[in-house]
Amino acid sequence: MSASTGPSRPDPPERGATSGSPESDPLRGSPEAGQGNGPAPSGEPLLSVRGLKVHFPVRRGVLLQRVAGHVRAVDGVDLDVARGMTYGLVGESGCGKSTLGKAVLRLVEPTAGTVLFNGADLGGQSPERMRRLRRHMQMVFQDPLASLDPRQSVESVLTEPLRAHGFTGDRSRRVRELLDLVGLPSGAAGRYPHEFSGGQRQRIGIARAIALNPELIIADEPVSALDVSIQAQIVNLLEDLQEQLGLTYVVVAHDLAVVRHVSDVIGVMYLGALVEEAPSDALYAQPLHPYTIALMSAIPIPDPEVEERRRRILLVGDLPSPVDVPPGCRFHTRCPFRRPTRCADEVPALRETRPGRKVACHWAEEIAAGAVRAAAGAHDPAATEVGTPSS
Repeated sequence: MSASTGPSRPDPPERGATSGSPESDPLRGSPEAGQGNGPAPSGEPLLSVRGLKVHFPVRRGVLLQRVAGHVRAVDGVDLDVARGMTYGLVGESGCGKSTLGKAVLRLVEPTAGTVLFNGADLGGQSPERMRRLRRHMQMVFQDPLASLDPRQSVESVLTEPLRAHGFTGDRSRRVRELLDLVGLPSGAAGRYPHEFSGGQRQRIGIARAIALNPELIIADEPVSALDVSIQAQIVNLLEDLQEQLGLTYVVVAHDLAVVRHVSDVIGVMYLGALVEEAPSDALYAQPLHPYTIALMSAIPIPDPEVEERRRRILLVGDLPSPVDVPPGCRFHTRCPFRRPTRCADEVPALRETRPGRKVACHWAEEIAAGAVRAAAGAHDPAATEVGTPSS
């Protein structure tokens, strides 16, 4: 879904008419932005995350409310997102992928770590400078109805970010342009969110996200609340907008087929940490981490005979609590490939095992070579043949 071969990123005609001067924009030569002045140099990532942690305190007691522990929702994530690409984040519900997306935009304050956007450290920005930075990075939320104010018309929803950032051009014209970009008629501007279908509401949410012509959009499960037929339309819309506007996406999802279709690079999260990162095609052709292998084996194959014969890996047990993360490899309590040494007492680093591929597993090379095999009880006894997921 990369837009690197598409046209250069255009500015809407009114963009230059905002009240924000180059001196007031942290990404446009502001002395306050320090090392983050101007666009990122060629070859540097648009978004760079290092050691990001988000821990929520668990409080007990009625009066004193003492801190009894922490929910380690995000626990030391490193990732880079190149300009114009789509980075997909997948994992089970509760693995921290949505919290990671919100922490990047500081909608949730990180506990530790750094987030660099276009070279600017977001953690060092004041609230006012952060507000100006958000003009360049926006979010599409999972529930389109909950993310839209039911008392505001579509026109009011789309002009609100324009007013907040001092847009002095023709706002009505800009609203019509946005509606046209997302495939809605201009007459939709006077209607309210409850008058639209789920897919139409998500289009409105996308229009709001691109209103200020941002560079980065974080899409938090943008199609999970929609019907399957509508999902394809929204995915195609996101791809078209990326090509037209030169957008960079971070797509959070648990639908592996959708992530494979839209992503250039995929990061797999488990219990608050990245366990594997690889180009989309390479990840689906040969997953290296045991958790990723199990995820891929769960993808249904649209061929009844292959689906009936292929081997599926069944994970035993529930996802451990993020309050009490297991020692060593955090996946070892459910891992079908676990060994008696290292797995339970040594934390594996996210390391590069081959060009462009990173995996946090002590035995990744041995598993890929077939030297380490899954325990017999980890396989579905009704399935005997390995199949390659195709969706």
